[in-house]
Amino acid sequence: MLNRLRHSTHHAVTFTRYALVASTISIIDAGGLYALHEGLGWNVFFSRLCSYFCAMTTGYFLNRHFTFHNHRRVHRLSVELAHYYGVHSTGGLINYGVFSLVLVIGHHLQLPAFWDFWLPLLGVWLGGVAGMCFNYTLSHKLIFRRHQD
Repeated sequence: MLNRLRHSTHHAVTFTRYALVASTISIIDAGGLYALHEGLGWNVFFSRLCSYFCAMTTGYFLNRHFTFHNHRRVHRLSVELAHYYGVHSTGGLINYGVFSLVLVIGHHLQLPAFWDFWLPLLGVWLGGVAGMCFNYTLSHKLIFRRHQD
């Protein structure tokens, strides 16, 4: 089963690999956010921009070597990475918008202080799901598309 997950080109299996990568980078994103915000005292919104950039870069390499490993490369790494950032910037805006909305609504509701710690994590995860669905479609069609030999 693991071998099939690794090598299958079926769309559902490819999406499963993409979702596994997304889960991994959400941990990197949330860890970076909390390290910068809670650990260093940075602004939560700036911390999220930095953590998202690190997670997105990691996501590129994981997707390139795990999710879309069977796609022939036609561009140099730097060109493909630039395309990845360009395409994923829209998904990143969706992700960041949902994240910000969760924080704003959470603070507007004047939730107990307990939620101050957990709202950013909820925002990362909800934003990540919204961004992942959007970015998968674009990644599959524009960046890691199959090319005829």
